[in-house]
Amino acid sequence: MRHEPGAEVEVEVEVGVEVGTYNPRPVRPLVRNNGETMSHDHPAAAGRSRLGIALGISAAVLVAEFVGAIITGSLALLVDAAHVLTDAGGLAIALTAASLVGRPANAKRTFGFGRAEVLGATAQAAILLAVGIFVLVEAVQRLFDPPHIAGGPLLLFGAIGLLGNVASIAVLASGRKSNLNMRAAFLDVLGDALGSIGVIAAAIVITLTGFELADAIAAILIGALILPRAFLLLKEATSVLLESTPKGLNLDSVRDHLLRLDHVRAVHDLHVSQIATGLPVLTAHVVVDDSCFYDGHAPKMLDELQDCVAKHFDVQVDHSTFQLELAEHGAHEHPTHD
Repeated sequence: MRHEPGAEVEVEVEVGVEVGTYNPRPVRPLVRNNGETMSHDHPAAAGRSRLGIALGISAAVLVAEFVGAIITGSLALLVDAAHVLTDAGGLAIALTAASLVGRPANAKRTFGFGRAEVLGATAQAAILLAVGIFVLVEAVQRLFDPPHIAGGPLLLFGAIGLLGNVASIAVLASGRKSNLNMRAAFLDVLGDALGSIGVIAAAIVITLTGFELADAIAAILIGALILPRAFLLLKEATSVLLESTPKGLNLDSVRDHLLRLDHVRAVHDLHVSQIATGLPVLTAHVVVDDSCFYDGHAPKMLDELQDCVAKHFDVQVDHSTFQLELAEHGAHEHPTHD
């Protein structure tokens, strides 16, 4: 089967009888909503400069808060510094993943390093879980044996941390919805900012009332903020790794739309998964009328099938592969499923 260079023709025709060959007209390249042509070479990940700036800010905040924790003896500030440390590591992971995503696809990695963002987000979520659990355990122990805390210096270093976190939030905010990697990085610095607010609140309470348990209570609150975010992020990332159907896409609805097309008799082995953010992929075996293989209608069927999954759903599947089959092909195919 021949087609012009650059056109994306994704069709496998398997039949149980000899039908000869045909030359289908080239199928137009798949186009995204913004008009860019879709291919296996995906655009470089956006936000690397933002991640680099945020990493630099986090490193500066980390040094300040560790020094402050040593001076004040505050668990809340130490916990927040540990959180910043994990976030700095997370930002480094995110920056590395963003760089890998920008590498072009090749014969060995046909989707490039598109899934690097998901691996990076998974690593960040695992680190956050570990920090959150440590925070809760240590804070509960301090409730029974609270150390002396210097409220004044604690307030100063908490304010320094908050300023740095607000700066990082401002840098990352505009790109937080672009992919899982950027979202994880944004959630990391947002959690840091909330932690800094907890440190400042504890410092004010200790300074005004002398109630030193406020430090351990603030640490518990910080841990309580970390864990739910980490679980949600880990759930979303592992869902992609397990090749679950993308959120917001109903497979029964996809099958129903495909079956409404003329000449389509059945759809089986329908799979939809997600390589990375914004890159869902679909494969399906479609049983069509026998006449489609003899009258040259198969290429048009491919156009209609691809347009259907790319335009009719909230989650648009631009990258689709369909295997067109004769009805009798099922008699000698491996066991199928819906």
